[in-house]
Amino acid sequence: MEYSDLEEDTLGMTLTSGTCTLKKDAQNLVGISIGGGAPLCPCLYIVQIFDNTAASRDGSLAAGDELISVNGKSVKGRTKVEVAKLIQACKAEVIIHYNKLHAQPKEGKTLDIVLKKMKHRVVETMSSTTADALGLSRAILCNDGLIKKLDELERTSELYRGLIEHTRAVLKAIFELAHTHRNFGDAFANIGAREPQFKASEAFTKFGEAHRLIDKHAITLLRTVKPMIADLNTYLTKAIPDTKLTIEKYADAKFEYL
Repeated sequence: MEYSDLEEDTLGMTLTSGTCTLKKDAQNLVGISIGGGAPLCPCLYIVQIFDNTAASRDGSLAAGDELISVNGKSVKGRTKVEVAKLIQACKAEVIIHYNKLHAQPKEGKTLDIVLKKMKHRVVETMSSTTADALGLSRAILCNDGLIKKLDELERTSELYRGLIEHTRAVLKAIFELAHTHRNFGDAFANIGAREPQFKASEAFTKFGEAHRLIDKHAITLLRTVKPMIADLNTYLTKAIPDTKLTIEKYADAKFEYL
């Protein structure tokens, strides 16, 4: 055994221990929700403090606090069901010994949001049974409306990106085709100008003008559609990123309360 094994690494955070005595209500409850525990988690911790209960009125416990013992009995290695039964077995009062970690106040908010986002990614990939054993609300995290909106915006941006690329390719092809028609028109017009027979000259001239007219209409089409491409590009590069940034800010604020 190494000396480092005797002391738990708290990653720079301070650790304080405490004891609180909670009086049970008429329903034999103290107002806490427990997560973790054997066999999936080495410790048990407070998931939620319910309003208007003994735990909320006492104010000692908070979400994230580690449970050490209940009425002097260690909870290490127990399941959360066993700990719940320990609490229920007490008649009037429950004495809870706990550990509380204190993060840096300046970094706490950012750290909390990062951890909750990480929790969201983890819960997405685990089964409901495992999430329940860890005290994680899979329904709230995985069915979040803001997250779905971000995914929807991502799909929309991919659609518009593909639409813009395809439209640009089509317009480029139209431009090259119009250039070809103009060259044909110039060639037929030159032939018509040099043709000695009147009817043949007139036919070549009209044929050349028709090709030049096709080129003219194609250029008009390109000038009409080009601003539309610019608007789509503005929507893709400005509107969608701004909207995503706004939704991410709201999501960060929401994650603080999950």
